[in-house]
Amino acid sequence: MRGLIVDYGGVLTSNVFDAFRDFCREEGLEPETVRQLFRDDPRALQLVRSLEVGEIEEEEFSSGFGGLLGIRDSNGLVDRIFGRIEPDTAMIAAVKRARAAGVRTGLLSNSMGTGRYDREAFPELFDGVVISGEVGLHKPQPEIFELATERVGLPAEECVFVDDLKENCDGAEAIGMTAILHRGADTTIPELERLLEVKLG
Repeated sequence: MRGLIVDYGGVLTSNVFDAFRDFCREEGLEPETVRQLFRDDPRALQLVRSLEVGEIEEEEFSSGFGGLLGIRDSNGLVDRIFGRIEPDTAMIAAVKRARAAGVRTGLLSNSMGTGRYDREAFPELFDGVVISGEVGLHKPQPEIFELATERVGLPAEECVFVDDLKENCDGAEAIGMTAILHRGADTTIPELERLLEVKLG
C-alpha cells in the first residue's frame, strides 16, 4: 500500500453524529432527529445529495431541511448543525506522518457547503483533494473514488481509504481500494500502520 485517502468530517474531525445530537438538544429536538431524517426521509437525502454535488446552495438546503426539522429559523442552519465539530488532532498528525514517510495522501469528502474545511492546511496534508461539490459527484459513486486515486497518482489497489460511513467504505472497495471503517483514532491508526508499514502514532 502506497496511498492513503481519507474522508474529512468524522475522520479528520470529531464525530459528526455527536455534533448532530448536540444541535438537536440545543434546538429542543429529540437527539437522533437529524440522523433519522438523513437515514429515513427521501426528501432529506435528496437535499443532502443536491448540496453535496453543488446543485443547490446552503441557503436552499437550510430552508428545505429546516422545514423537515420543523425549525422556524433556518438561517445559518448548516453552521449550526456542524457547530460543535472539532479537528481530530491524532488523525491529522497521522496523515502528516504518513506523507512525510513517502505515502501519497489524499482527501475525498462529500461536502456540506463551502465553509467546512481548513483549506490552509491542505498543501501540508494532501497530494490530491476531491470535494464533492467541486466535481459534481458524491460518495459512494465509483467515479469519485476513481478521481481521488487519479489525483493521488496511484492505482486503487495501492490505496487505503478511511471513512466513517460503511456505504462509502463499500464504494471504495468496489473499485479495488482497501477500506477502513473509522470508529476512532485508537483503532484506525494501528490498522493504518499495519497496512502502510509506517509508524504513525
